[in-house]
Amino acid sequence: MLSGFGFSRNNKRGKTASHTGETALAAIGGKDFVVFDHVQKSYDGVSLVVKDLNLSIGKGEFLTMLGPSGSGKTTCLMMLAGFETATNGEILLDGRPINQVPPHKRGIGMVFQNYALFPHMTVGENLSFPLEVRGMGKSERETKVKRALDMVQMGSFINRRPAQLSGGQQQRIALARALVFDPKLVLMDEPLGALDKQLREHMQFEIKHLHESLGITVVYVTHDQGEALTMSDRIAVFNDGRIQQLASPSDLYERPDNSFVAQFIGENNRLEGVVEDIREGRALVRLNTGELIDATPVNVSAQGQKTLVSIRPERVEFKPDLLPPDAHMIEAEVVEVIYMGDLFRTVLKVAGHNDFVIKSRNTLGQRVLTPGERIRIGWAPADARALDPV
Repeated sequence: MLSGFGFSRNNKRGKTASHTGETALAAIGGKDFVVFDHVQKSYDGVSLVVKDLNLSIGKGEFLTMLGPSGSGKTTCLMMLAGFETATNGEILLDGRPINQVPPHKRGIGMVFQNYALFPHMTVGENLSFPLEVRGMGKSERETKVKRALDMVQMGSFINRRPAQLSGGQQQRIALARALVFDPKLVLMDEPLGALDKQLREHMQFEIKHLHESLGITVVYVTHDQGEALTMSDRIAVFNDGRIQQLASPSDLYERPDNSFVAQFIGENNRLEGVVEDIREGRALVRLNTGELIDATPVNVSAQGQKTLVSIRPERVEFKPDLLPPDAHMIEAEVVEVIYMGDLFRTVLKVAGHNDFVIKSRNTLGQRVLTPGERIRIGWAPADARALDPV
């Protein structure tokens, strides 16, 4: 870990935001540093890969573009870097339009999944190269290279070549090279995708700590939900060329705006039904199997609307004493119990679904359920969200 930095661990999470991000930007305290203004991208002149993107990123913010393959997130990053050109709309960096500015003149650091290190150069030469391109003198180059390598704890590797480094070490060097010329903006495209799970998780914290220590703006692209939740100030969830929701990690997980976000961010239980009544901030939903449950209405507003009720597995309990007085209870049958070390993952048959999941901590005296057992489970109405049907 980068324990010698003396960085601040202040968590500057933004609140729920619109696609312009004004509320969260105000919470983070940064002005609009990167702006996508009605940006569109088409490769064939017919189909839009990115559809009318409006997005503002604050100075010093860590924003992650998250979504499945083909959702448009990487295309947005490549347009910001200058490797792709917007079909329509304008991209601004620190108030300056950059659509016509070539990549090498944008002053942006880049980190890729494949590291993109020059194999014939030493580590020091790899870091010195972008400084030479900028016309920097030898003495200043040496100072900046040493500082950048020390940031990622790789100072002793300055004379090695990439082939002599592990994957994690190469990724550290790629990160140092992106930081060596003091960019105000760093773009990262799936930078940890080639690493094993343990090293990937370790690098997530190191990158986040570097971001906080240096105060740089980071735009990060990934399809890994856990990675996005761990590292980001805000997350823009992409699907089909549009942002589905832009918010802090906690808001995305706890308060998804629609069924796509609820399903894409973390594990989620789904129960289909029809709205019977809406009043006082609650929706009464009749499930397809006839049961009536309460839920928080999110994007349903009228009686008779079809809905998908979303409930997180860890918010479901089978111990009545752990539930609030207004909890909703429903019959369930245990299908499977999976021991995962720190928790038990129990699969249930609920309201016609055989894949309803609850997660319970592995605590002292925890009662382990058995397949075939019939139980009653419950959750607080606030933890059930009535969303759009898929």
